[in-house]
Amino acid sequence: MLKLLELFWTFLKIGLFTIGGGYAMIPMIESEVISRGWLTETELVNFLAISESTPGPFAINMATFVGVSQAGIIGGIFTTLGVITPSIVIIIAIFKIYEKFISNKYVQAAMNGIKAVVCGMIFFIAIELLLKELFKTVDTNIVFDYKALIILVILVGLKLIFKKKLNPIILILVSAVLGIIAYGVF
Repeated sequence: MLKLLELFWTFLKIGLFTIGGGYAMIPMIESEVISRGWLTETELVNFLAISESTPGPFAINMATFVGVSQAGIIGGIFTTLGVITPSIVIIIAIFKIYEKFISNKYVQAAMNGIKAVVCGMIFFIAIELLLKELFKTVDTNIVFDYKALIILVILVGLKLIFKKKLNPIILILVSAVLGIIAYGVF
C-alpha cells in the first residue's frame, strides 16, 4: 500500500507543479522516476516513445506506464489518478470565475511568463531527447547513431515539404516504418 501511495503522491506532484501539458512534464517525470530507481534512462526513453505513439494524452499514458511497471494495473490506476487530480480540481475551481480570472492583467502577465518557461522546458527536453537518441552508450563507449539521424532528416524533410498539411499520424507511421527498415532489416 505504501508503494501505491508513493506512486500516487509522486504523480500528484508532477500534475500539480507542471504547466503546459505532457511535454512540459517530461523533465519532472525524468527526475522523479529515475531518482527513485523506478526506470532507467533507456526505459524512460522507451516509455516516452510508447506514450507518444499510443492514443490518449501523453502525460496520462506516461503515468500509467510507469505505474503498471511498478505495481501492476493498480499502480497504473494510482499514478493516473495522481496526475489528473490537480487538473480536474483546478479546472472545476477556475470554471466558476473564468471571465474575471482571465481578464485580470496580473493573471495575463503571469500566464505570459509561464508560457515562456514552458516553451523553454519543451525545447530543452527536445534537445536532450535528440542527443540521447543520436549519441548512445554501448559498452561504456559513446556511439553516434547515424540511422537515427537519417530518420530524423527524412521526417523533418517531409514536414518541411508538406508544411502544416502533414498529419502527425502520418509522421508516426513513416517513422515506425523507417525504424523497422533501419534497425530491423539492416
